[in-house]
Amino acid sequence: MNPVSGYVCLLCFSFLSTAKGNLQLLSFQPRTLYQYRYSLDVQLDYTSTPSPQGAWLGAEGLVQLQQLWKDQGGEELLQVQIRDLKAQQQPEDRSSPPAEIALSQKTQAELQQPVFISWSSGKVKAFYGDETESILISNLKRGIISLLQLQPHAGTAVEEDISGSCQVTYTMSNHSIMKVKDLLSCTKPNSRFTSVNKIFGVQWQPTSRSRYVVKDNLLQSVLAEESHVVSPALRSTTSIKISSRQQLQLVSPPMPTPAEVAGKSLEDVLAGTERKHQPLGMASLPFRRICTHCPSLRAYLKAFDSQKVKVDTSKAATMWQFQRFIQMLRSAKKRDVLQLLRRAPEEMLPFVVEAAVAAQSVASLAALSDFLDFGKEPKSLLEKFLYAAAFSPRPSGELLHLVLDKLDGKQLAPEVWETGIVAVGSLVGKLCQQKLCGLQEVERGVETILGGLREAKEESEMVIYLLALGNAVLPETIPTILDYAEEGPATVATVAISALRRFPAQHISDKVKRAMRRIFHEKRKSYEKTCRLAAAEVLLDNEPSPMDVINILLATKELETETATFLLLKVQNSLHADHHPARKILKDIMRDPRINNYNFFSKAGISSSFSGPLTVTQDLLSTFGLDLLFLEGGFLRKSVSDFSLLSQGQQLRAVQVTIEAQGMESMLGENVLEGEEEPELMAGMSAVFFDVQLRPIVFFQGYTDLMAKVLLSSGEPTSVVKGNFLLMDHHQVIPLQSGLQVAFKLQGGLGLDISANMDVSVWEQELKTSINTRGSLTIDFQAELDAPFLQATLRSQMEAEASIHFDTMLRFSGSPVLMCLQLREEQVPYREIFTVSKSAGSQSSTTRKGRQGTMPGREFALHRANSKVCSLLLTAEE
Repeated sequence: MNPVSGYVCLLCFSFLSTAKGNLQLLSFQPRTLYQYRYSLDVQLDYTSTPSPQGAWLGAEGLVQLQQLWKDQGGEELLQVQIRDLKAQQQPEDRSSPPAEIALSQKTQAELQQPVFISWSSGKVKAFYGDETESILISNLKRGIISLLQLQPHAGTAVEEDISGSCQVTYTMSNHSIMKVKDLLSCTKPNSRFTSVNKIFGVQWQPTSRSRYVVKDNLLQSVLAEESHVVSPALRSTTSIKISSRQQLQLVSPPMPTPAEVAGKSLEDVLAGTERKHQPLGMASLPFRRICTHCPSLRAYLKAFDSQKVKVDTSKAATMWQFQRFIQMLRSAKKRDVLQLLRRAPEEMLPFVVEAAVAAQSVASLAALSDFLDFGKEPKSLLEKFLYAAAFSPRPSGELLHLVLDKLDGKQLAPEVWETGIVAVGSLVGKLCQQKLCGLQEVERGVETILGGLREAKEESEMVIYLLALGNAVLPETIPTILDYAEEGPATVATVAISALRRFPAQHISDKVKRAMRRIFHEKRKSYEKTCRLAAAEVLLDNEPSPMDVINILLATKELETETATFLLLKVQNSLHADHHPARKILKDIMRDPRINNYNFFSKAGISSSFSGPLTVTQDLLSTFGLDLLFLEGGFLRKSVSDFSLLSQGQQLRAVQVTIEAQGMESMLGENVLEGEEEPELMAGMSAVFFDVQLRPIVFFQGYTDLMAKVLLSSGEPTSVVKGNFLLMDHHQVIPLQSGLQVAFKLQGGLGLDISANMDVSVWEQELKTSINTRGSLTIDFQAELDAPFLQATLRSQMEAEASIHFDTMLRFSGSPVLMCLQLREEQVPYREIFTVSKSAGSQSSTTRKGRQGTMPGREFALHRANSKVCSLLLTAEE
């Protein structure tokens, strides 16, 4: 090749490299000591007010780097050493200059111990250090090593550094390289757990950008900045922000050093260093802070007689005690947990059992296994245990194993068996949501439900197994549920369709919709009205086709007045709900005057369906809905009151209480429709609490039972659910690029007491129902920063107490039937406390700020016609 052609080729190659955004290969020269000035800034702060100032940590020092060995392929062994590191923190008085943190001799000595990396043109291929070194100091060195991880050309790659294995994107500009790391893509050893439902988890918004300057093949400077905003999903106003900044700046000029260390291989060179250095992982090692002030169960037991808990689920103080008990039980030994269970007085025992289930440690579950005897314990205590398991925010396979063992092969009271089966369904569903469907316990739980359903002979048994399948929400069980929906008796079919309504829209396939059409339009046989209405709701709530909506509307012409009125109001209500999936299709259909006219929507029944917002925040929409279906004679057939939460793209039924009465037609002298069986006289209630279906409760069954209840009624309400539950349970360790660690913890507890009453007065011809909900909510959210020379904690605690009453009064002595609905909320006291604690060396400080108040009580105006009837009926009562 002649010189001219060689020059042209070289020019072309250079042009292509520049066009792709490539820089020349990076390298460090032998026999040269490179010194970089290193600085670190980390800030933790609340984003809301009023709150105390957060915590700030700064550090400065030198990082010395030299090449010890290099092979022919360009791989280098680099020694990296920290020198003269000084740390500072922000004093309480922000106007004062930063205060220096005194480092112990041991810390200084460990900081100065060198580490080694195998490095090739920007890529850290291996990391070597002392595995006996303090975790926090080892992580700080990992943070510095991670600054040396780069590539000299544009593109996207997966890199291993202190954050784990992460996707990074490089862009080039002149002498600088910009690296953006997608922290949400990072995979690392599991260092977190969270609630199954995202509404009860946290929001994490991280960013990470690094800018490298390279000149003459040499790294001149690095500036790495990252931020994390973390908050409870339900309360973004209490978020905590972390800002972290690292910088390396080359100090000129490089200094000469002795010759390279002799050695044929990298291993030979490492063997010749002062201490033995092992290959270590690049990802941050998890650090667990030792809590010196946390309560221990053993200490509590010593003073047990003077520290018994006064249990009132509607009080926030009880919930704080509940969360403290969970912390104690998680670190306790089995013998201590068992001692607590055996020594707890009768009124406190349910509280302890609920806390032991929520703790879900190996020791607490083993203690419960020994303590609970399903053949002897009171039914109420066993139900407490089973419901506590069903409501667990992140159940384990061990918890399901315990529940299945306690149910297996035992003669149980019907209430305990029913509660146990619906609890198994809830546990199976939540474990599958955690991608743990393959566990043997899950397979056993599914077979327990499906096998029991196949062998069930009584309708009441089929109902319980179908409710359990509704709790499990397993797509593979849909064909089984469909069979019972189409072929089962009226009650069973209605429950099966209700179970289908629990499934997300993507699982409501064309096959399911065809079955629902057959049921609603009665293509194969006649169905009870509540069954047909449930099928219509499945079609309307799951991406309905325009033809489905039109056919449902047309069918109302053939339905009874009350059923048609209810269904039309259901459609209109969907049209006005912004979040309803059928809203757009309904709006398009309603533009057709042949559908949207007086003839369609002028039904004269008293049945109703409506919903509306209760509370709207930037994170949450809470709604109240009420469905009332009446018989043609004016008696209530079914009422559904629903409190739902919409947040993070998910809908959660917080509380749904259904009261049903059937067989009343004969009492009112009505005839049963042709093709329908005359149902047995019965009234009962079922409830869903935080997406967990509870076992149904029967008020009376049969005429004799009804008269006995009317004559002997004590007037006492029936308890739907009462207890203490852990709703939020989140722990997440975030390794910062700098090597520091922040651990986020979220715990939210709910104390709840829901009771319902149904009062039928044959003589006064009145029906009254009441649903009373009293509760307390506590949320504890904290961030713990751990560094080799500082520990800081930011903690926000919130509590609130609420009481909501929903009453209905129905007078059917005349025509038209008069109905009054009342929904009222008592005043809500709340309190919020923000705490900042810092500890550096022998110095520590704690500051607090907070606020408290009372939100006034209110009565919700449901609609104008209801207000007029309430005024009439309540005045008459007085």
